[in-house]
Amino acid sequence: MCGIVGYVGEAHAKEKIIDGLKKLEYRGYDSAGIALPVDGKIAIRKHVGEIKNLEKIILDPEFDSPIGIGHTRWATHGAPSDINSHPHGNEDNSIAIVHNGIIENYQEIKEWLAKDYGVKFKSETDSEVIAHLIGIFYDGDLLEAVNKAVAEMRGAYAVCAIAAAEPDKIVAVRKDAPLVAGIGKGFNFIASDIPALLKYVREVYLIENNETIVITADNITIYDENGKTVKRDVFHVTWDADAAEKEGYEHFMLKEIHEQPKAVYETLVRRINDDGSINLDGISMTKEDIEGYNKIYIVACGTAYHAGLVGKLVIEKMAKVPVEVDVASEFRYRDPFVDENTLFIAISQSGETLDTLAALREAKRKGARVLSVVNVVGSSVSRESDDVFYTWAGPEIAVASTKAYTTQLICMYLIGLYMGRTKGTIETEYYNKVLDQLKELPDKVDGLLKSEDKIAALAKKYHRREQVFFIGRGIDCGVSYEGSLKLKEISYINSFAIAAGELKHGTIALMEEESLVFALATQDFLYEKMVSNVEEIKARGARVIGVAKDGRTEIEKVADEVIYIPDCIDEVAPVVAVIPLQIFAYYVAKERGCNIDKPKNLAKSVTVE
Repeated sequence: MCGIVGYVGEAHAKEKIIDGLKKLEYRGYDSAGIALPVDGKIAIRKHVGEIKNLEKIILDPEFDSPIGIGHTRWATHGAPSDINSHPHGNEDNSIAIVHNGIIENYQEIKEWLAKDYGVKFKSETDSEVIAHLIGIFYDGDLLEAVNKAVAEMRGAYAVCAIAAAEPDKIVAVRKDAPLVAGIGKGFNFIASDIPALLKYVREVYLIENNETIVITADNITIYDENGKTVKRDVFHVTWDADAAEKEGYEHFMLKEIHEQPKAVYETLVRRINDDGSINLDGISMTKEDIEGYNKIYIVACGTAYHAGLVGKLVIEKMAKVPVEVDVASEFRYRDPFVDENTLFIAISQSGETLDTLAALREAKRKGARVLSVVNVVGSSVSRESDDVFYTWAGPEIAVASTKAYTTQLICMYLIGLYMGRTKGTIETEYYNKVLDQLKELPDKVDGLLKSEDKIAALAKKYHRREQVFFIGRGIDCGVSYEGSLKLKEISYINSFAIAAGELKHGTIALMEEESLVFALATQDFLYEKMVSNVEEIKARGARVIGVAKDGRTEIEKVADEVIYIPDCIDEVAPVVAVIPLQIFAYYVAKERGCNIDKPKNLAKSVTVE
């Protein structure tokens, strides 16, 4: 959540900060603000809403400086408002901070500061206490004051602070929330994520947990939690900055839907050797290792969790190992059965999801081997894992994930095939068949995208529905969950996904005239049962949009509309079956006038519990 940008350099900090914040709006867009040392004091400007609202109130040429910090907010404590926006200052604005995360004991600190120091608070946020804490401790040394403040705080945070009396530096600290430092010549940056910096720098330091950073125009110094200087290797960013631009598409989400053929190809092709064997990016997993796993956990959140639901069925079928899929926010609170014979697979687009990080750390503490499937190179999840298997989706900016999901599915197939072949639990003929089908997926996805207009027409026809159901059996069930999530998060329609066989156990009570139901019927061995389920809901007056493979036309007898996907084996159908669901969600949201890339109350990277 929340985007942070800080700059120290030659001049015009505000334009660099605004540029960076615009690249981080996917992290939060409830409000935005900027703080700069001006004429011996810190001037703060902030405004509720998108960054364009902030730009209107910082036009004064006197409001500028060679140093500053900025913030784009996803609200946690306190509703979106000008007052609750960041940056926050202490009472005389001699200190200003921006913060990403949650201070769990802020109420305790707030009461202490009010009682012992007479501090009067302006906002409803937990973040404001940080500025006052630093102010109380400040005695001419910002680094020391920040360290003393951090000693009083519990929670997760990335904090950047500036002091009017030291207008040449930013002090930042990280605990369970991402930070990167951008290395320039005569200037330096601090930010929540790399896209904020790419217009200006290509070399960065990846800041680790419990580290503090002092940034000046000419130097970046990193300290560990004991105050010792840390030497850090430079991370060179190789991906193209233009990949984070819309390139003529109306929305990032639509662009990223159309990037899926390339993303699937990139994630797949570099892992298949000429002899048909699979290369897991150098990950060593022997037959003895795989046979030693008595259980595999796949743990993730949201869309990544849905990829895990598909991954469970794929890995169990191919590797013959029991797989359990869990929501990361629940995993560590139920004392899971994890030991040194457990393989723990963490799936995360950003690699910064705090719940997933916490679950990963719990699994490592109990002795599990951790393999992460991540899109962002150098992210926290990737750095804390034993093994990393990257998706090569490229930057994903839209809050609603699309290409990250399909590439996560590809990784699940590759892991399953690798484990099955290494362990000897799948026949060579079947292995080759699945691999051949995977290689065909980029073209099949591309072909489906050419039918976009037909799906857009369905969206126009049904966009006024306020309740939509998604049903499927077997591997289609996981795809149903993802289709439902896409629709609800960007169109705000109350959508609901359920295993089709469970309809009779309660949910069918909600079926009535004109209820809209997506029925996924891509699994050949379950096709007839799905048709029967469709007949059950049609008998209650529902409208049904079926999703089936080319040639399976029997569904036309019971469904009102049918979307056909290219013929393929059941196992790989999820990659193509999800495409029309993504397109439908996009065009429904467009018809309803929703803010597609920035849906209300959501953020791309969830760095709070």
